[in-house]
Amino acid sequence: MGLFSVGCLLENQQDRARSVRVPKVMVDTGSELTWISHRHLEEIGVEPEKRNRRFIMANGQEITRSIGFAIIRVGEEITTDEIVFAQDGDLQLLGARTLEGLNVKVDSRNKRLVASGPLIAAGNIGAG
Repeated sequence: MGLFSVGCLLENQQDRARSVRVPKVMVDTGSELTWISHRHLEEIGVEPEKRNRRFIMANGQEITRSIGFAIIRVGEEITTDEIVFAQDGDLQLLGARTLEGLNVKVDSRNKRLVASGPLIAAGNIGAG
């Protein structure tokens, strides 16, 4: 997959007036969670809810980071998700869970996000 970035808007879940635009977040389907600079999260009042969570980096190094909850908007799509408080030296990443919540998929040829289409749901058991 070719690397590309998108912009996003982060909002505090309890006070949506507290928001910050992040102009460049790398799309990374290999990362389960989204990573955003701790400075952006602190700026809008997002608090760490899960502390000292362990992560294994691509190079095998184990690190710990905190996680909070925020609303994420990319284009017209919106979701709420767990966000890792990225530290200095960490990349800002839009992870697989956020992409799924936004109901978008990666168009790697054109380096963009596209709508995934209708969501899958269980059938109506009583129909028939």
